[in-house]
Amino acid sequence: MKHESKQQQREQFVANSTQENAAREFATTDELLQHDSAQTEVPPVIAERLSKSIEGLPRPARSWWQRFFNR
Repeated sequence: MKHESKQQQREQFVANSTQENAAREFATTDELLQHDSAQTEVPPVIAERLSKSIEGLPRPARSWWQRFFNR
């Protein structure tokens, strides 16, 4: 009985792995990049360097509707 259970677990694992590795189609490159960024872990050293590099950049200007509604 244990053997059947292990066999079922293996089959379930293989089925789940196959579904996860199935090809995906993206409508836009933005969707592709968002999916990729969600799946990729940024190494801490790179994250720190990115944070330091954007510190000096000016913040983007607020849009007209944000200025209008946030008076």
